[in-house]
Amino acid sequence: MDFTVVHGDITQQSADALVNAAGTSLRMGSGVAGALRREGGEALNDAAVRNGPVELGEVAVTKPYELDAEHVIHAAAMPHYGDGEATEESIRDATRNSLERADELGCSSLALPALGCGVAGFPLEEGARVIAREIADYEPSSLSDVRFVAYRDDEYETIRRVAAEVRESAE
Repeated sequence: MDFTVVHGDITQQSADALVNAAGTSLRMGSGVAGALRREGGEALNDAAVRNGPVELGEVAVTKPYELDAEHVIHAAAMPHYGDGEATEESIRDATRNSLERADELGCSSLALPALGCGVAGFPLEEGARVIAREIADYEPSSLSDVRFVAYRDDEYETIRRVAAEVRESAE
């Protein structure tokens, strides 16, 4: 499936579903989760925690509260904070499960961050390649607008380059 790379703040994206880069506890602490918590409100964190814990690579869905979305998909790409780091497998599973859950919910648009990278400790370039391949290989039923969101300038450049490489290799 085709997707776009967006430079911006995921909390400011308007989409049917926003993906949270979560740990298995689903507690929204720092990084993308912390930003979504600040914008979405404390009720978002409370709802996420009520849905956890989940297995590594799995997802849970909550209402968006104060975010401009219909759903927040909490994707556990890393173990609970302090209990390890994200792996290629956990990033792949969390990405695929996010896409599948968005389709199950009938979403046409989805915005997701570099799951497992950043505070989760996985190298951005390698993680972005895993995520981009999962999106490119996915055959959606309702999704038509998938945005891979990068917050910082350096993240954006890396993800944009990796996404272009993945698209080229798929042709």
